[in-house]
Amino acid sequence: MRKGWWSAACVLVACAVTLASGQTADKQSCACGAHPPGPPKDRVVEPYAGEPADLSPYEKFTKPYDLNYIHPNIYSGAGRDIPEPKNLKEVRIGFFGPIEHSPELLFGQRMLHGAQLAVEEANARGGYGGKPFKLMLHNDYDNWQATTVYGPDRPTDPSIWGSPSDETVKMVYDDQDWAIFGSISSESTHIALRVALKAEIPIVNSASTDPTIPETYIPWFFTDLQDDRVQCLTLARHIFTQLGLKRVALLRVNSRYGRFGVLKFRDASRRLGHPVILEQKFMPGDTDFTRELGIIQDSRADAIVIWGDEVPTANILKQMQALGMKQRVFGSYRTLGPDMLSAAGPAAENFEAVFPYDPTRKDAKWIDFNQRFEARFHEPPEQFASLAYDAMNILLHAICEAGLNRARIHDALADLEQYDGVTGHMVFDPNQKNVAPMYLGTVHNGSVRYKRATMEKDQPAQAAASPNTIPARAPESIATSALTHGTTRIPYARVGEDGVRYEGPARPSLPPGPLPVVVFGPHAQDAVGSDAMQELLAGTKNQVAWELLPVASDQNWGAASTQLVHALWDQRALAIIALDRNSAHLAEQLSLKAFVPVVALSDDAALTSTNIAWIFRLPAATPPAEALRVLQAAEARSGPNAQRLRDVLSSGDEVAGVAFLPTGVSRTHSHATPQRP
Repeated sequence: MRKGWWSAACVLVACAVTLASGQTADKQSCACGAHPPGPPKDRVVEPYAGEPADLSPYEKFTKPYDLNYIHPNIYSGAGRDIPEPKNLKEVRIGFFGPIEHSPELLFGQRMLHGAQLAVEEANARGGYGGKPFKLMLHNDYDNWQATTVYGPDRPTDPSIWGSPSDETVKMVYDDQDWAIFGSISSESTHIALRVALKAEIPIVNSASTDPTIPETYIPWFFTDLQDDRVQCLTLARHIFTQLGLKRVALLRVNSRYGRFGVLKFRDASRRLGHPVILEQKFMPGDTDFTRELGIIQDSRADAIVIWGDEVPTANILKQMQALGMKQRVFGSYRTLGPDMLSAAGPAAENFEAVFPYDPTRKDAKWIDFNQRFEARFHEPPEQFASLAYDAMNILLHAICEAGLNRARIHDALADLEQYDGVTGHMVFDPNQKNVAPMYLGTVHNGSVRYKRATMEKDQPAQAAASPNTIPARAPESIATSALTHGTTRIPYARVGEDGVRYEGPARPSLPPGPLPVVVFGPHAQDAVGSDAMQELLAGTKNQVAWELLPVASDQNWGAASTQLVHALWDQRALAIIALDRNSAHLAEQLSLKAFVPVVALSDDAALTSTNIAWIFRLPAATPPAEALRVLQAAEARSGPNAQRLRDVLSSGDEVAGVAFLPTGVSRTHSHATPQRP
């Protein structure tokens, strides 16, 4: 296997790319495609993405019998036998990115500039055997975020929604491109990758961090940017292990980038014993974050992790400073850069974020690239431009090595294990993605200091000398001896056995007036109209007035959900009585968002085994009126406040003849078994 292209003694010396020596060869000696690579050899690289043992799923409990993504997914089709076309005047490469009418327009243009510089330099050195490379530009119209640009009058033509697939088809069949470069949006990249699977064309990426893209087992994807898995695990190691912080809140953009970006951080925080306490979201284009920051401040968080872009990050930091918040703040790689520094000013002091390379390096290759880029585009290269330059050079060399054959271009990309670009050293796993250790950037006095940051708990002695290798995991789990005492297996953790507490901000009380309670389940109207229910309502005429809001579950579930949402948010219901198992499960999920207690009439123990603080369970045979009686008695102690009502129910004290365990199960009902869906 090749360890790097630049040190190879091959006949491609005149093909479009600079060799390790920095020299270029005579254009007349080019033998592009004369010696194409064969299919990539099988290899095993584990752990996957360099994931340490204590951050791997189930590692403390058992060892899996099989592991995904540690072998290459080798293309086995007939594409390698397609002959190279004759009489071409240019070698086309599709560029797919947000280069007009997009909230990510600036990123797309910077990515385009990095790719353009690589192509221009390659053509100046002779292109592909004297034929120039040409970028065929295609806009990635991200209609999911179009409101940010156009407002409510955004275009709604159906073709816009299918733009990723439409543009990919144009690149493959109309332009006759040999490879596709892009995009930034993971939604669009996923769609383009499905077309690439059918069309058998490589997609080279330098900007999307969604870890699910290379995990599709589609062999046509290649990226030189560390994905969100590597970013999240690196952040988690620094925050929880090295700094010892415990209560961390997430503040992310409400898009696929933010939603998928934080998933691996949540997993890592849980495996390290400090689950994320709170997750707040903001919409693309938002500028006021005081509401989200106020909620985080009330949660007593030690630190905040931001998943977004530079300008929102700057606004968040300034508003934190105005609110007097002192929490440590960390971010994803897109939060750090010159735009954030200039906008945030002193508020950015001590902000830390992961970054794919060290832009303060002083080596000649990096400095020379900066000078050439700035001379061409009149601004210094940031991450989108720099990584695009490296990725495009990798693609250009793959084309020169493989010849004009898409399958062989894939082979050349898949055969790459290491690469030294202008951004530094890269290490590629069998999934054709860069998994080299990242850097941690820390803002100090208006500038950023970078240091190498790995995912390892204990830094090996050789890490300083060789920081770019993937650490090998011991053959046996380090936790094996802790799992057993003799022949008795013990659990590695206890979940929810001692109950769950509500750790969020204080909830407001209801205004004066009747107290609304949702009755949700089959024949809810009949339950509300029963003599027992009406008797309870009549008995409170001279005290607190109650109002029952029936929502039938034996109707279209979409209609039922809509009615529930209306009752909880518009009518401000104090609590929910769920009449059976199915309605209880839906009510439980909504209670997480609405912060109201649910009294469920069900024998399904799974309801009270999910670490949700708002669920209380009575036997299925309990009359609905008894659930209302419990709520009325609890409210007499708590007042019209859902949070205090929940506290009374979870206190363990007897309420109207019923006492709940900390898990939410009534004491006479604690041995029921879970029911299968």
